Amino acid sequence: MTDNHQTDLLQQMRERSQQGGGPERIERQHKVGKLTARERLDLLLDPGSFRELDAFVVQRARDFGMDRPENQFLGDSVITGWGTIEGRLVYVYSQDFTVMGGSLSEVHSEKIIKIQEMAMKVGAPIIGLNDSGGARIQEGVVSLGGYADIFLRNTMASGVIPQISAIMGPCAGGAVYSPALTDFIFMVKNTSYMFVTGPDVVKTVTQEDVSFEDLGGASVHSATSGVCHVATNSEADCFFLLRELLSYIPQNNMEDPPYSKPTDDPLRTDTRLNDLVPDNPNKPYDIKEAIRMIIDDGRFFEIHEHYAANIVVGFARLGGHSVGIVANQPAVLAGVLDIDASEKAARFIRFCDCFNLPIITFEDVPGFMPGVQQEHGGIIRSGAKLLYAYCEATVPKLTVITRKAYGGAYDVMSSKHIRGDLNLAWPTAEIAVMGPEGAVNIIFRRELAEAADPVAKKAELVALYREKFANPYVAASRGFIDDVIMPSDTRPRLINALEMLQNKRDSNPPKKHGNIPL
Repeated sequence: MTDNHQTDLLQQMRERSQQGGGPERIERQHKVGKLTARERLDLLLDPGSFRELDAFVVQRARDFGMDRPENQFLGDSVITGWGTIEGRLVYVYSQDFTVMGGSLSEVHSEKIIKIQEMAMKVGAPIIGLNDSGGARIQEGVVSLGGYADIFLRNTMASGVIPQISAIMGPCAGGAVYSPALTDFIFMVKNTSYMFVTGPDVVKTVTQEDVSFEDLGGASVHSATSGVCHVATNSEADCFFLLRELLSYIPQNNMEDPPYSKPTDDPLRTDTRLNDLVPDNPNKPYDIKEAIRMIIDDGRFFEIHEHYAANIVVGFARLGGHSVGIVANQPAVLAGVLDIDASEKAARFIRFCDCFNLPIITFEDVPGFMPGVQQEHGGIIRSGAKLLYAYCEATVPKLTVITRKAYGGAYDVMSSKHIRGDLNLAWPTAEIAVMGPEGAVNIIFRRELAEAADPVAKKAELVALYREKFANPYVAASRGFIDDVIMPSDTRPRLINALEMLQNKRDSNPPKKHGNIPL
């Protein structure tokens, strides 16, 4: 039987480890609108499910006064352990800004590494809550080595278990590369920021005057750089959405995605889809409307909503099955593929392929973005990334051409030629090398030059070309389109195809790994 002294000592140690940097620093954290590391874990995880590891670890540095009692914090500057989200196991670490600014020490990195390795062995997601001033300067290269040890394990875990980073405060310098190696990054507006070099260094080197928020805030990274996948208005919103994201994805790469018994009728049709695509092929419409009409309960979890909005990616369910959706967005830049859109979609497709999520593609694409800026920026390389991602993917791939499928973009967007499993088209589909106007200018250049009324002649030839190619039947006659369907039937046809393909097996040639054109 444990004597009272030992029981009391354990209780005292436990309480001390849960105090973080003390009441004053906790109060400071609250005053700037931030929760503490433990409060965040309480919000993120199922109530009562968290089990902490290494609560009694203390930092080992002895230089620069680090050996003084006031610098010995039980657990150091990070809280680690595991818990559950909707009953499913997850591993977590939460950096504690109240302890030495959440700075990364040798023991801090060792705690994270232990959790990373456990997550890999067990096959469960790992979630990192980042709120740190960076490397602990007093520990020098030991601290830097700790970062590299974490980066290595991020890389080894990539494609094996889901890795999610939530930026809850500062994340600067080398520290940014751990989140950057993970699958998804969440940020909170006005309280979190990421950058390799801060405003002071930027000012010194380039003379540019910029604030923390404008340099590396959530709005910048969610709309301009594309570093952030989901930006939220509060920490509570961040954890709510993070929990929802996990509901779509499996625990690891060996499992199927979660199935949720649908309340939405799998045979439901929606006649509104029949009138969604305008008669005028140059008139935009919102592809998200189509997506919501087709998926279960209209619930679409969009990723990268504000970045490269000319393509839409996100998670949904069809007949209870989790799927990844990639869709050209005619309402933004006519749905054209540019550098950012190509890379955004390629990254998402590869995630889905890693974790066994079928990919549903809604296609309405006039081609790749023309222009000097795009060519010089590497549109060839970026477009090749998207093409590579689709070609490489072995999960079920379903494509619906809603309107335009022009040029090389037709090939790239999960066409039959690159192992699309089921390729459907609406009657409004136009599949051609290019749009009618451009094609007529090239094919009938001489006739137009010699015509008495070039404008009328061009209109006549455009109508002729449109009649020939602005429909899906030429492609269907060659088997490049498996079926032409009424838009209202899209939902039941896709659900049926998912069930038909649930035992699909496909593979790529044996190799160490491919050489995607990064």
